[in-house]
Amino acid sequence: MKKLALAAAVSLAASTAFAGGMAEPVMEPEVVVEKSSTSGGILVPLLLLLVVAAAVASN
Repeated sequence: MKKLALAAAVSLAASTAFAGGMAEPVMEPEVVVEKSSTSGGILVPLLLLLVVAAAVASN
């Protein structure tokens, strides 16, 4: 009778320990930092200046 009670207690403890199942691992998103180049900020004004200079020279 003691073995039956012990087996019942162990099975009850084991079933409640695994009742929730395995949870999905939570992965935090990786932050990607884009490097900005300084030539991108000056390239557009230089191209605009060249277009204006070409337009003035053709008149």
